[in-house]
Amino acid sequence: MALYETLKALHVACAAASVAGFVVRYALMLAGSPLLHSRVARIAPHVVDTALLSSAIVLAWMAGAVPLRDAWLTAKILGLLVYIVLGSIALKRGRTRAQRAIAGVLAVLVFAFIVSAAVTKSGSGFF
Repeated sequence: MALYETLKALHVACAAASVAGFVVRYALMLAGSPLLHSRVARIAPHVVDTALLSSAIVLAWMAGAVPLRDAWLTAKILGLLVYIVLGSIALKRGRTRAQRAIAGVLAVLVFAFIVSAAVTKSGSGFF
């Protein structure tokens, strides 16, 4: 069980680092900062998100959780897909600054829903 708890701590830390990194990159985008295009800003999110997804897969396997059977896990996966799309719109695909700004706020709200689904083990999360 110590391995599970260690992986869970890693997963939570990676989730926090992932959303913090998104918020920093979102702020850089809103400010029009060239730092958004730095090597670290381009590579670090992939490293963190790979660790986050890898730990999620192992934790789900260890817990015996199955998407479509376990509503909370299905909600997290669907939420993740929405978060990725909104994050992409917020950081680069939004045509206007307003679209990017709205998508960024929505992405953070979706992230909060993903966390709430995990904490409550409910497919409806905080709803």
